[in-house]
Amino acid sequence: MGLDDLVNKAKGALSGREEQAKDALDKAAAAVKARTDDGTDSKVDEIVDKAKTYLDDQKKP
Repeated sequence: MGLDDLVNKAKGALSGREEQAKDALDKAAAAVKARTDDGTDSKVDEIVDKAKTYLDDQKKP
C-alpha cells in the first residue's frame, strides 16, 4: 500500500464527516494548548484553521 492509497483511504473515511473531523481538530488543539506554553497557541490556531479550510475545500465539487 503506497502513500497515495493511504491518502485516498483517509479522504474516503472523512467524506461526509467533515464536521466531526473539525470537532476532533478543536479537541486536539485544546489538548495541545493545555500542554504547551501560551506562545504556541497562535501557531496551533493557525494550523487548525488551515486544516479546516482544507476540509472545506474537499467538500466542494
